[in-house]
Amino acid sequence: MAVVTNLDPKRRKSTPLDELTSLVSQDLDSVNELILANMHSSVEMIPQLAGYIIAAGGKRLRPVLTLAAAQLCGYRGENHKMLAAVVEFIHTATLLHDDVVDESDLRRGLASANAVFGNKASVLVGDFLFSRAFELMVGVGSLDVLRILSKASAVIAEGEVLQLQTSNDTETSEQAYLEVIKAKTAELFAAACRVGAVVAARPQAEEMALYDYGMNLGIAFQLVDDVLDYSAKQAKLGKTVGDDFREGKITLPIVLAFRRGNDEERAFWRRTMEELDQQDGDLERAQQLMVRHNALKDTVERARHYGAIARDALGLFPDSAVKRALLDVIDFVIDRDY
Repeated sequence: MAVVTNLDPKRRKSTPLDELTSLVSQDLDSVNELILANMHSSVEMIPQLAGYIIAAGGKRLRPVLTLAAAQLCGYRGENHKMLAAVVEFIHTATLLHDDVVDESDLRRGLASANAVFGNKASVLVGDFLFSRAFELMVGVGSLDVLRILSKASAVIAEGEVLQLQTSNDTETSEQAYLEVIKAKTAELFAAACRVGAVVAARPQAEEMALYDYGMNLGIAFQLVDDVLDYSAKQAKLGKTVGDDFREGKITLPIVLAFRRGNDEERAFWRRTMEELDQQDGDLERAQQLMVRHNALKDTVERARHYGAIARDALGLFPDSAVKRALLDVIDFVIDRDY
């Protein structure tokens, strides 16, 4: 019996993230306009490089979360749009810096900005975007918002340095790994959601509930990302499978496989991850060891744990379409192809 596959992208089944995005679509259009307007500079390379990475961007998940959180809190003003643009600038700046630090050649399946424009330009344009983000924050006129997003920026930078300290170290503990991803990834998710309540002048309980939602969603997101690096196809993932392995990046699947392995297997991990002495077939063996010791499966189970905490955090809010969409996004983040 023949199997018919729908190859028409216009008829692709919508995802929970698509549903959430549709609820804030008009606001998101305004955010995209703000992003384009505020990355302008008389220095030609700045909008050229910034436009390159932003145009190659993904689903705008973080600014969508800011818009959705503001809607969940009943906000009726305009400042949430500016804050969503700020969140995207901070995120884009960190991507530019990340790719330089990691010496990455690809970003979502395309040549990374540093591969096209060089490391120096990428770092400096990242600095420009951080600075522009702070300029926009000041324009919103909220000290609370400035405090939350400036702290998030500092925590992200700390996470980058912390990752350098654990890089190529197979003795890294699960707790140390979690500290890295909380700082590098989850803190911006948390701040993006929290400012939606702050701009709406909601009680602190709602503000912190949205912070907890974003933090735990961000942890789950990164856990699954780390699984995808060893199990997804490049066409679905948008990057070369095994990038983390080739860079010697210590993620939870490595931590679990190393601790559960025997002496010979630990020697393999030390050679490939610490010494970066990698040979043909080593990636395949790494994947086999992860399967043998349930490292990928258990990493996803941990993601489900944090997803459940994120779900509980929204219990404070009354039922609504945007709340249901935010809950559905948790499952979407965890159940990506792996």
